Amino acid sequence: MEWRGRRESRNVEDRRGQGGGLGGGFGGGMGRGGPMRIPIRAGGGGGIGLIVVLAILWFGFGINPLSILGMDGGGGSGQVTRSASNGPGVDGTAEETDDFISVVLADTEDVWGRRFQSAGETYREPTLVLFDRQVSSACGNASSASGPFYCPLDQKLYLDLTFFNQLDDQLGAPGDFAQAYVVAHEVGHHVQNLQGILQRTTELRQRSTETDANAISVLTELQADCYAGIWAHDTEAAGYLEDGDVEEALNAASRIGDDTLQRRSGGAVVPDSFTHGSSAQRVEWFRRGQNSGDVAQCDTFGGRLGR
Repeated sequence: MEWRGRRESRNVEDRRGQGGGLGGGFGGGMGRGGPMRIPIRAGGGGGIGLIVVLAILWFGFGINPLSILGMDGGGGSGQVTRSASNGPGVDGTAEETDDFISVVLADTEDVWGRRFQSAGETYREPTLVLFDRQVSSACGNASSASGPFYCPLDQKLYLDLTFFNQLDDQLGAPGDFAQAYVVAHEVGHHVQNLQGILQRTTELRQRSTETDANAISVLTELQADCYAGIWAHDTEAAGYLEDGDVEEALNAASRIGDDTLQRRSGGAVVPDSFTHGSSAQRVEWFRRGQNSGDVAQCDTFGGRLGR
């Protein structure tokens, strides 16, 4: 992705180096009122290794793994340091990563700002909070284990950049556009929040069975993938994509499909336990947004949410 020398977002809040003890626990867990409030079971028929569990929760976006594991009684995690090699691409530096993420966020602001304006609406830009060790949000406190998440209560995205090392080394999804996909997906949840979708899906899950609630969560996540594809479509139209960028995003989407992670764990694939969608579904919906550039094509709910 061509990003050097381009506009950087002003909506980046750097809280790194401000970590301390968490104190009173996680206050109900991440995502309260957001896209993924219902607890999930990661995997079926067999345990998933800790790294993979955290990976699916991190890259599933919006889940506090410590809450789900019943470990939210307080206490901070160990020191998390930024690697000098966690920048975009293979040889990026930490400073380049900061600049890159800021450019990607600015891109999402431009894309969704234009689209909201064309619909006669105003796009409220989210803030991206960079943190290490732990962070406090309007949705509760979180440690680095929470990974990337979106809090609808303060309309902020939270990101520990060391997650990108995990994305590359543990999940086999390298490349700057895989990283950009992470940000664009989280922004997709912000767009859902502005549209009122997150509130309606939360209400639906609250009165659903666990299986039905999981299915609603899948649809929510797939729509965020499609919205990430919409951003990729407009960024490509603007001439900023390079050869292989889309393939990096598609590879990342495939690597974090529920079925792929369950197979990686050595357990059975249990579709009823899916909360983010299969690899094929995640690829399909990102590609649908990227190919069409039409937000109407991202209605994973089939009109069932109403307005």
